Amino acid sequence: MRIDLHCHTCYSRDSLTTLDALLHWMDRRGIDMVAITDHNTVAGALAFHDQAPERIVVGEEIKTTRGELLGLFLQEEVPPGLSPEETIARIRAQGGLVGASHPLDRHRSEAVGIETLESIRHEMDFLEVLNARVTVARDNQLAEEMAARWNLPGSAGSDAHAPFEVGQAYVDIPAFDGPQEFLDNLARGQVVGQLSSPFVHVCSTYAKWRKRLKVR
Repeated sequence: MRIDLHCHTCYSRDSLTTLDALLHWMDRRGIDMVAITDHNTVAGALAFHDQAPERIVVGEEIKTTRGELLGLFLQEEVPPGLSPEETIARIRAQGGLVGASHPLDRHRSEAVGIETLESIRHEMDFLEVLNARVTVARDNQLAEEMAARWNLPGSAGSDAHAPFEVGQAYVDIPAFDGPQEFLDNLARGQVVGQLSSPFVHVCSTYAKWRKRLKVR
């Protein structure tokens, strides 16, 4: 099955993607499942789970004091602004898995970076080794090399903020039942995809401005 492990919806501050639009583009791109990983909330993921429970891994992209981490198989929101260690503990407490999104992206301040990764690597379940929104391909390659060196499974995701981005990167893995089987299968899976055009960042910038204007 094909799983895009990093997607955003209109529940993120920088996306306008509705849940119906996400489902439409999943079907159009042949994506069996997605992990909805909205910024600092699981509201969209839980709503999608009510709509299509067999096609969703409930996740969250969580801002810590030292960059962003991914939580998968969550049941409730992990608040932002905690240390990486406390964030990991909150994910673990609900039976979730811990990863790092775009961990070495040189152009994103939200990337955790090598120093933080070194300090928490024994607590990690996976690293994102293909993020379609990374602008320098070498940054994905470095993450892949690091995952191999640490014997961690690699994940892949479009990091979609607009519907047409869905499926730009994904993992192809056997079907699974629960977090542990997912992790076992991820280690045997295949990372597939390519980088998006840098112009996709215009979509998220536009979404942020549109939401700000609506609030005003």
